[in-house]
Amino acid sequence: MQPESFYYDNKIVRNFGIATVVWGIIGMTVGLIAAIQLFHPGANMHNQYTAFGRIRPLHTNAVIFAFVGNAIFMGVYYSLQRLLKARMFSDVLSQVHFWGWQLIIVSAVITLPLGFTTSHEYAELEWPIDIAITIIWVVFGWNMFGTIFKRRERHLYVAIWFYIATFVTIAVLHIVNSFELPVSSLKSYMVYAGVQDALVQWWYGHNAVAFFLTTPYLGMMYYFLPKMANRPIYSYKLSILHFWALIFIYIWAGPHHLLYTTLPGWAQSLGVAFSIMLIAPSWGGMINGLLTLRGAWDKVRDDVILKFMVVGLTAYGMATFEGPMLSLKQVNGIAHFSDWIIAHVHVGALGWNGFLTFAILYWLIPRIYKTELFSKKMASFHFWIGTLGILFYAIPMYWAGFTQSLMLKEFTPEGMLKYPNFLETTLQILPMHMMRAAGGAMYLLGVMVMAYNLMRTALQGKLVANEAAQALPLIPVHQIAQESGWHRRLERRPIQMLIAALLVILIGTFVELMPTLTISSNIPTIAAVKPYTPLELQGRDLYIREGCSNCHSQTVRPFRSETERYGEYSKAGEFVYDHPFLWGSKRTGPDLAREGQKYGNAWHYNHLMDPRLMSPGSIMPEYDWLISQKLDTTTTRTKIHAMRMLGVPYPLGYENIANRDLDKQAKQISDNLYLDKIKVRNNREIIALIAYLQRLGTDIKANKTANNSK
Repeated sequence: MQPESFYYDNKIVRNFGIATVVWGIIGMTVGLIAAIQLFHPGANMHNQYTAFGRIRPLHTNAVIFAFVGNAIFMGVYYSLQRLLKARMFSDVLSQVHFWGWQLIIVSAVITLPLGFTTSHEYAELEWPIDIAITIIWVVFGWNMFGTIFKRRERHLYVAIWFYIATFVTIAVLHIVNSFELPVSSLKSYMVYAGVQDALVQWWYGHNAVAFFLTTPYLGMMYYFLPKMANRPIYSYKLSILHFWALIFIYIWAGPHHLLYTTLPGWAQSLGVAFSIMLIAPSWGGMINGLLTLRGAWDKVRDDVILKFMVVGLTAYGMATFEGPMLSLKQVNGIAHFSDWIIAHVHVGALGWNGFLTFAILYWLIPRIYKTELFSKKMASFHFWIGTLGILFYAIPMYWAGFTQSLMLKEFTPEGMLKYPNFLETTLQILPMHMMRAAGGAMYLLGVMVMAYNLMRTALQGKLVANEAAQALPLIPVHQIAQESGWHRRLERRPIQMLIAALLVILIGTFVELMPTLTISSNIPTIAAVKPYTPLELQGRDLYIREGCSNCHSQTVRPFRSETERYGEYSKAGEFVYDHPFLWGSKRTGPDLAREGQKYGNAWHYNHLMDPRLMSPGSIMPEYDWLISQKLDTTTTRTKIHAMRMLGVPYPLGYENIANRDLDKQAKQISDNLYLDKIKVRNNREIIALIAYLQRLGTDIKANKTANNSK
């Protein structure tokens, strides 16, 4: 049997590599601007398009889907061809995948600052972009499986198992979490509401971390680390156990983001139990990686690329130990909604994803350009400044999280809240936020140095766009000796591997989601809870547009410290008309679930115009554009109609007269403001936002008053 000659496609790898670096710098720069705004709110220059609430999702999307996403495709396209001894299935599909993904990122860069968002964390992009993501993801899968089918290597290496699991699980996550009803060309309402929406979102949110930020990177670790260290992977058996246990257990853990909320207790308990079990397979991967370096630790001392890998794996181990610990209710009660979570997330993102990406770039770029790295000293500087950046970022955020959370829970000997004003705790942690920004700047500086180093490396070499290779053709199955192990047989069958991975991740999905989505008794209703008025609905959409849920939660947990500060703890029935839910995941400001009628309309007006006028020291940005921008009431009809289609009990035909009620309520608020010598036209956006804020929590208060009168 004669070897066959073919060519690896390095051009597509180069393209994704360039996109990784460019979008990494952009995404991290946006993150630094957002970090500065948390102690210097004027950093947005009073521009609505750069306010924290709008650029925070831009930062997360740019880092996750632009920086990490392009890095995944870079690593997959390079390793897959060599593991399968075949060029990618189609150069055309490769190009469609690359440019389609970049257009999706550009669309996010345009739409998120403009306020077009679903408010679903890590899934903020609106419905047309969701469709584009689906199409491009199918193109990626088509190209990947086409390459697998034409391979010259029968055995599928462990890295490919992780690539297959990533493809199928992300497809399921994206489709289920993107059930939304379009209202206009760039506006939609989530099909799920309240508790159901929260469960689906955090089933998605946690597993987006699992299957976008973790499994493809584990696959790349299994390929690139042995190459870098010139050592075989430590344990084949451990890789099997690690892979199947990880994808089975991870899918169950999402509810630990919703502890102490109105999510049914059984779902919370399942999330906790599986989160604790997650330590074992996660550390199995870390141990398999680190022990691959046995006998090669002398190389780590001298090889900066291996330094990046070791710190990345260590950060993965730290993050995957801390995650299960944070799922314990006692720990979660302190950590959730605080900067502790921000520290935890960034140890994983900056350490695991960032450093692994940098190691691969430093190893891969010189090889496809057939040259040496331009400067090992610059790479070493990048390693140390990046490591210091992580420390300067994470340690202050842990400190801030502990400090603020404990302050919020502290009572005086007389049984009163020691710090009843949320702002008191915010002012205490401003120095830590300044240190966090300094750490982020150090990390970003390292990335810029890397970009220069890689650019000079490319300039001194020449891209081998089509790298010549030879391999024997695939031996027919009937000529191969039958493997004895079940997994060895499975590794030769990509479709069976795909189906097996799909079935494994669907078990937890159905057990957790279906009861809450189909059994009405899981979400008891409250008779006093009514649909939003047209003006309040418009105001809620403005609240979403401005990204207010990025800083404010809307759920009061059953802690004495929270009920004393905010009011009665939240009930599941309060959220049955909330498409989407707005519970938030980080309290930069106080909870707003009981905000309605707490202050007068004039207070809210002045607070939105100049937050420091009403709350000295506040880090909230000014929203003065709300007074100059006219409320778009042409959308009221379609919004009311869409809500009724989703089960909100608006009367049939109400959409035709909804603006009449909207104008009436807007005039009442405008007239009330006039009594406080505030002149504002009743057709301005600020009127609608005030109406929504004044509605929050009033239904449950009305229900309580009615019950007391009986």
